[in-house]
Amino acid sequence: MKEVLHTFSKELCGCLERFFINLEQIEEIRIRIDRPVEVIRGGQSSFIPYIVSEEEGQQILSKLSQYSIYTIEEELKKGYITIKGGHRVGLAGRVVTEGGHVKMIRDVASYNFRIAREKIGISEKYSSYLYDGTWKNTMIIGAPQAGKTTLLRDFARLMSMGNQNLNIYPLKVGIVDERSEIAGCVKGVPQYTFGERIDVLDACPKAEGMMMLVRSMSPSVILVDEIGKKEDVEAVMEAIFAGVQLIVTVHGYSLEEVKRRPSLQPLFLQGAFQRFIEMSNAPLPGTVVNVKDFKGDSLLFKRTVNHK
Repeated sequence: MKEVLHTFSKELCGCLERFFINLEQIEEIRIRIDRPVEVIRGGQSSFIPYIVSEEEGQQILSKLSQYSIYTIEEELKKGYITIKGGHRVGLAGRVVTEGGHVKMIRDVASYNFRIAREKIGISEKYSSYLYDGTWKNTMIIGAPQAGKTTLLRDFARLMSMGNQNLNIYPLKVGIVDERSEIAGCVKGVPQYTFGERIDVLDACPKAEGMMMLVRSMSPSVILVDEIGKKEDVEAVMEAIFAGVQLIVTVHGYSLEEVKRRPSLQPLFLQGAFQRFIEMSNAPLPGTVVNVKDFKGDSLLFKRTVNHK
């Protein structure tokens, strides 16, 4: 949280501290020029009586770029910046295009600071469903802010470090982190706890990255966030045929819904995944609703566990 507060003015920090006793509970801080600041906690939105001026917004962007806008040109093209600590800052404003493609976001008018936090150990309670000497290909399904990436991140840590108490042996783990959310890399260096056996392709397209890892890094397991495109599916199948286990996340509300998505149907026709974890942001983000086998049968016997 301190890395996020460092980008704000003293006045904004003071206002946040007056209205929220525990800043560590904040999930998002949304700043919109000439509008009140919005704060998200526990999935609930509230506004504080502080309005960020255009000048103050420029100061925030300057701090995010370390006072050199040219160093974040690629991030401005993608619409987000990852800062130290793994926090992700979404950007919106006037879009500049070139040849029909986004070149950059100019005149940034909105900032969405998504506060990153590690939940070390949350994957361990589910490891017995996914691991029996080797990791089963697993799809984590959930709506936005259901906690999919947080759980995926901790699976990467568990796989890389192993756990003697759980009889889990450490493996070489590859992460394709297209949106810099899983590892939260800054200048290529992961900002989270992963152990010694992690290799990350940061800001790399998923399909291309999976093939790069298979060819160059010989991982035992690959983890990827938010697959969905046809090329993602093709890369997943290629990795599986190459003998690599995969843990992926998919946007959706249930296994049944995801099965209906045309782009993902080849995965189900080929029986690519043996385990499915369904997550929800209700009653709180991080709720695991079910773990299912390859047939879609429940392994949790309707038991609900929250990892937050």
